[in-house]
Amino acid sequence: MMGLFNQAAQKVYKPRGTSEDDKAPEDTEPDDTSILDENEGSIIASLISQLRAENCDDPEERFIRVLQYYLAGWHIKPKGVKKPYNPVLGEFFRCRYDYPDGSRGFYIAEQVSHHPPVSAFYYVSPANKVAVIGELRPKSKFLGNSVSTTMEGENRVYLLGRPDDKEYVVSMPNMYARGILWGKMFLELGDSCMAKNEQTGHYADIQFKTKGYFSGTYNAISGKIRRGNTETGEVSGKWSALMEYKSSKGEKRVLFDAAKDGQNIAPKWVAPEDEQEPDESRRMWSKLTRAIVAKDMDAATEAKTAVEESQREARRRMDERGEVHVPRFFQERNGRWEPKLQLPSDPQEAIQAVEKFIWPTLPPSYVS
Repeated sequence: MMGLFNQAAQKVYKPRGTSEDDKAPEDTEPDDTSILDENEGSIIASLISQLRAENCDDPEERFIRVLQYYLAGWHIKPKGVKKPYNPVLGEFFRCRYDYPDGSRGFYIAEQVSHHPPVSAFYYVSPANKVAVIGELRPKSKFLGNSVSTTMEGENRVYLLGRPDDKEYVVSMPNMYARGILWGKMFLELGDSCMAKNEQTGHYADIQFKTKGYFSGTYNAISGKIRRGNTETGEVSGKWSALMEYKSSKGEKRVLFDAAKDGQNIAPKWVAPEDEQEPDESRRMWSKLTRAIVAKDMDAATEAKTAVEESQREARRRMDERGEVHVPRFFQERNGRWEPKLQLPSDPQEAIQAVEKFIWPTLPPSYVS
């Protein structure tokens, strides 16, 4: 959606050579590291079919499916070094996902706060009866040759066909960009995240393990699933490869196999830049993106500075008038950011309401 390593990584403009040190650690497998890039995958877009839980009567199975859906998205990794895109207050990104069965998903994200930085997001697929609402509050700091980003915030998953379940709350692991001063940059996920449903009593504590200096492996995860005080199963594997679930009865199943299913990512439709509003991400950062693609770092710095200076001037004028920024798509309630939309229960009416909410005037190239 928007760069997550902006605050710290923006200060690092060191050219990268091809010396012996400019490589990933020797004991990595080809899929064990990822190079940071402007093309970030969305964890929300992956494996939508896993959440079609309307006909699943087992609450534990529904919880596992939510966990499976969430964990399956982390393999969608950036592929190259990037110039950081600082999120700009009021910037937004919107798109539509088209699924093989003809159903659709809709996504809107908006930068609702600049200090501190907060991105709010909303995904919904009325036909599949799934919605995800959440916010991201990244906090970055330098760690020598690395940058750590603490991923505060949460994802709230709603199975619209199971309203009694209410919300499944899932937090995010932290991110570490290694090699920001020397060597090649690569990404690790670390620390823990949790998933819980207070209505059913299910809870998962998932550990994302970073590789030690002398031992360990990249991208490993492990975790326990409980219902109340009773352990019901465990998760193990690598988030970039194969993850498995083993029940307390000894039954084992594959949660996700990146080699087998990793390419099953739904295509997204985004309006062409000439049909976008000035505050839409791709249009706002188009000059920076073109400079990055052309590997022209001087032009990239100039384009990035122009956007940021424009933002500072807009905030200065707003302060002079005594105005406060009001987000367009989201509003804060009890510390949570929620879309300014009341979703109809009828799927067809919901689709129309969501389209009107995200695109008040449909772009000419939009195909209903």
